[in-house]
Amino acid sequence: METITVERTIAAPPQAVFDWISNAHNYTHTPLVLHERLTTSGAEAPYGSGAVRFLVWAVGLFWERITSYNPPHSFDYHVYRSIPPADHREGRVSFTETPEGTHVVWTTTVQLRLPFGAFLTRHLARPLLAYGFRRVLDAADSELTAPRTS
Repeated sequence: METITVERTIAAPPQAVFDWISNAHNYTHTPLVLHERLTTSGAEAPYGSGAVRFLVWAVGLFWERITSYNPPHSFDYHVYRSIPPADHREGRVSFTETPEGTHVVWTTTVQLRLPFGAFLTRHLARPLLAYGFRRVLDAADSELTAPRTS
């Protein structure tokens, strides 16, 4: 299993950053996420606990369930099905207020279920997923800190 962690500080309040990142439809604002659909709404909010989301990334298909939703501090998710097939331990995105804005830590643990899965995860999946997470954080940063025009 490989753990992937990506961190970024975004110059915006925690609630705004949490709202943007917890709504997986925003991921389609990057060229790597081709499609997102909320198939089951969550208990507290559309993307809250129990929500099921389907994402088409350039690197694969992912069916995810939100397992914990604690705005504006964190949410956890589990990829219960994917193509290519993978074993996934809990994913977590956490948000901490700092003097500069909101520090985001996105962590997930995964291993491809393919021949040479550990090797492919370490040398292919890990860098691709980290790159994808960074692009989502780039989009959040850009959209949440862009000057507003009226």
